[in-house]
Amino acid sequence: MTTYAEDGFALPPSTEIEKLINPKTKAIMLCNPGNPTGTVYSKEELFRVAEICKQHGLYLISDEVYREFIYDGMSHTSVLEVPGFEDHAIMVDSVSKRYSACGARIGCIVSRNKALMEATLKFAQARLCPPTVDQLAANACVYLPDSYFAEMVTEYQSRRDLVFDAISRIDGVVCKKPEGAFYIVAKLPIADAEDFVIWLLNDFNIDNETVMAAPAEGFYATPGLGKNELRLAYILNKEDLSKAMNIFSRGLAEYIKLKGI
Repeated sequence: MTTYAEDGFALPPSTEIEKLINPKTKAIMLCNPGNPTGTVYSKEELFRVAEICKQHGLYLISDEVYREFIYDGMSHTSVLEVPGFEDHAIMVDSVSKRYSACGARIGCIVSRNKALMEATLKFAQARLCPPTVDQLAANACVYLPDSYFAEMVTEYQSRRDLVFDAISRIDGVVCKKPEGAFYIVAKLPIADAEDFVIWLLNDFNIDNETVMAAPAEGFYATPGLGKNELRLAYILNKEDLSKAMNIFSRGLAEYIKLKGI
């Protein structure tokens, strides 16, 4: 399913989704909130995709790793909340994002489909387990109070607002405010975002400092899409983010002048 920066990477109409289903299709996968877009799918959108899966006998795999990172008073709807969908719903989760433990590869698969979980267990038994120290750390994390998440969401929302406000002031950039996760994908008024990022790293700096971003082309399955888009992650403190966005904005202006765009 192709989504677009102009509409905040919202899901396409059901008819467009169904066009992509063929006899080989076994599941639809969503990342909610999304990486790299930060898009949060509403309850209505999730239920709409679930209905498509029921009609076509498909699983719906929902990556909900970022589900605590929801802003502007919005709420997250899990695939496990869809009524009458127990045999089709698969939720994937991890401790790595919510506890800022990206190196800890500890996650889970949750489903009420017993046959599926029995098959999953067989695959799990064929693999090595996560390191003991990571398991102990993850066990300690789950006992953190709810205040941890409240403070985290407040901080990340303020970081998002800072980055989005800076992006919005740049002429020619297409970017809708993301509702979750900690990423922003922006379409730039240039031809090649990867070339711009390489130029930033090699040829541009302010007081010997520059910034790095991820070209968005690598997140697309369709060759050629996302060529002029990049992903920014607002994971730094606000002071550093403010400095980074100043460097980014001035760097983009200089790059556009250099390329004669």
